[in-house]
Formats: sequence, C-alpha cells, structure tokens
Amino acid sequence: MRYRADLLLTTALLLTPALLTGCAEDIDEPPVVTASSATAAGSPASGAPVTATSTFAPYTANATAVTYDPALVPAGATAAVTFMPAADSTTVQLRVGGLQPGRGYGAHLHVNPCGPTGEAAGPHYQKQADPAASASPPSVDPSYANPRNEVWLDFTTDATGNATTTATQPWTFEPPRAPRSLVIHAQTTKTGPGEAGSAGARAGCVTLPG
Repeated sequence: MRYRADLLLTTALLLTPALLTGCAEDIDEPPVVTASSATAAGSPASGAPVTATSTFAPYTANATAVTYDPALVPAGATAAVTFMPAADSTTVQLRVGGLQPGRGYGAHLHVNPCGPTGEAAGPHYQKQADPAASASPPSVDPSYANPRNEVWLDFTTDATGNATTTATQPWTFEPPRAPRSLVIHAQTTKTGPGEAGSAGARAGCVTLPG
C-alpha cells in the first residue's frame, strides 16, 4: 500500500507542471480580431471593406452625419455606407433608416467632407473628372455625370422610412483621391443634358473616413 501511495504521489508531481503550463497558455492566448474591428479605421481607398455608420443631427464641428432639411432627413435618422472593394471593381452599399416613408431620394458620393451647408461637400466624385466643370456649377454633362463615372445610390424608402441600395463600379478608389462624403438629395437624379447628375437640394450628408 505504501508503494502504491508513493507511486501516485510521484505521478501527480510529474503531471503538475504540464497541467500548469497548459493553463498558462490558455490564459495568455491573444483575443481574436474580427474583420470589422480591423477595418473600422480604413477609408474607401484602403482596399479593405469599410463601413461608415452615422446618425443624422444638426451641424456641429464634430458631426459625422448632418441634416440640412429635417423634414426630409430628420434628426435621429441613420445611414450606413459600406465599401466592398475587389481587384478591379468596387461595390458601395447605402442603408438608411428613419427618413420619410414611401419617398424617392437622390444620393451620390462627393469629394469633400460634410460642412455647415450642403455645398461644403463639393461636387460629385467622378472617376474621370469633367474638365469643363468646377465646384460651382458642377458637372452636368452626361458624358461625365452618369452612374458609370460617378456613384449614384438613389433609393425609395419603404413604409417605415428604410431603404437599401447598392452600386457596383468597374473601377476602384485610389489614394489620395477618394470620396469624402455621401450626400442625400431631395429628388431622384436627372440624366438629361444640362441637368445630368442634379437631384435637387442637399438634404443630408454623411462624412466618410479619410
């Protein structure tokens, strides 16, 4: 009996360091980093999926989503802009909530961040810039102001004021030139000569990561 007790004690002493080592490895193992947390600080030109999610409010210096027309884009409404790049294309998705129900809106990517007025966002982002255009008046030439050279995300809200829309372009955003905002307009986008790309007043704006 004493021999068996000594054997059990020796076995336990030999196994204890291994058991403790296994526990230490479990405790020290680093946390898993998810894709969303890894790309949250990216930009549309980063080459990785990026989502900018914001809640609309009246303009302040630190606002990421601004309403310029609370009747069309109420304070508290939300928007999420997601960029999903591929090797030679980019998909942009817009999700909105809390807007006027059953209403059509225009939406485009713009070159500047949001500011105290809708005009601060500047003209539409164009892959090939219209050489005859400037910030004011913007490009209205259908050869440049079109949904192939710009990113148009027009939508119609459902009965609860929500909508999702997606556009895929056969090109990518290249730093340092990338869109800095998404503007929601009061009307859907026109396509005719002399008015192409126009969509009425700028009702709201979301600043995108730079």
